[in-house]
Amino acid sequence: MVTLEELVPSDHLLRRIDAIIDFSFIRDETRHLYCEDNGRPALDPVLLFKALFIGYLFGIRSERQLVRELQVNVAYRWFLGLRLTDKVPDASTFSQNRRRRFRDSDIAQRLFDHVVEQAMQQGLVGGRVLYTDSTHIKANANRRRFTMQEVETTPQAYLAELEEAVVADREAHGKKPLPPRREAEPEPTAKKISDTDPDSGYMVREGKPKGFFYLDHRTVDGRHAIITDVHITPASVHDSVPYLERLDRQRRRFGFDVAAVGLDAGYFTAAICQGLEKRQLYGVIGYCRPSKPKGMMPKRLFVYDADQDGYRCPEGQTLRYATTNREGYRHYHSDPVWCRECPRLATCTRNQHYRKTVTRHVWEDAKERVGSRRLEPVGKRIYERRKETVERSFADAKQLHGYRYARMRGIAGMREQALLCAAAQNLKKMALAA
Repeated sequence: MVTLEELVPSDHLLRRIDAIIDFSFIRDETRHLYCEDNGRPALDPVLLFKALFIGYLFGIRSERQLVRELQVNVAYRWFLGLRLTDKVPDASTFSQNRRRRFRDSDIAQRLFDHVVEQAMQQGLVGGRVLYTDSTHIKANANRRRFTMQEVETTPQAYLAELEEAVVADREAHGKKPLPPRREAEPEPTAKKISDTDPDSGYMVREGKPKGFFYLDHRTVDGRHAIITDVHITPASVHDSVPYLERLDRQRRRFGFDVAAVGLDAGYFTAAICQGLEKRQLYGVIGYCRPSKPKGMMPKRLFVYDADQDGYRCPEGQTLRYATTNREGYRHYHSDPVWCRECPRLATCTRNQHYRKTVTRHVWEDAKERVGSRRLEPVGKRIYERRKETVERSFADAKQLHGYRYARMRGIAGMREQALLCAAAQNLKKMALAA
């Protein structure tokens, strides 16, 4: 006699996961989606989601292939509680539950959050240092099949705060208030919209492939690289747009007492730096080399003098404050009489009135403070761990868990894939750390 229990190695990953994770929480989280006194008995949701976790744990990219693996793999059957003679669920069971029962629900997010909470109970999540980055996931869409459509741009969430800062800055400099912003409809922008997956975004980034992609904005805890947040957007959305909102969401949901964050150069914006300073967080962000016209002097040669509120050029002239525009940039102008005879005029400005203009954001002080931290010993240690945490997390997801391509079309399907894949990665880390 040979039992199923004897056929599964004692050190198998699924045994280790089953020993430390109680999956009964799945029934509690999905109870409201099932009818208790009507219809035929449904497939146990624990079995359903444990089967999906198997697919993500072992990089099985297709649910049909997953069903075929469940039929022949004794370890998978043991993990699901199926005997050798039991029939495995049909592939359509997964798709129909997704389309009918779980449609428009947040069940994937709730399951992911519960896994994070279990990791916290095991002491694997500190919540003190968080690392965030994004990666592109190829959408299930042909990049040559699209239509150009007029799409309204959504205003940034920080605009109200920026407008208050601009008003205060102009008042401090003795300038008249800007005229009220006209309550007009936002001007539409022409964008490429995929015919097959309209939710995806057309990505055009230096060093990245062109086409329709999604972005996974992922946050990883610095203690054991447990994933604490996953957010999906079209690839046309900049990395910095959802960052502060998702950071606040983690602090509320899990009660994290965040002390520091590590980000790459794509997040080095005035709004992000101001948001981190406002939240009293030690932000470490990679250096972003500013672009400049070829042959022209870089902005770093112009030194800001806070006492005189002006910039000093390499030849010693002071650029005086002129105005603050609606976008939050102060303008500092040079004296054309001085610049006309300057030996560096050809590499300084191409202005026909011989006037050099240097801009400075109203939140530039916060940006400079955050930018200087990457050179501090603590900042260097924090930033070096990015490659061991969030970058390693993305590499493992794509190399081991079938995360290079979107399995389904639509942002809801991509969100489910991202959350369940991240939850599976967390389960694996929890099992190996036990």
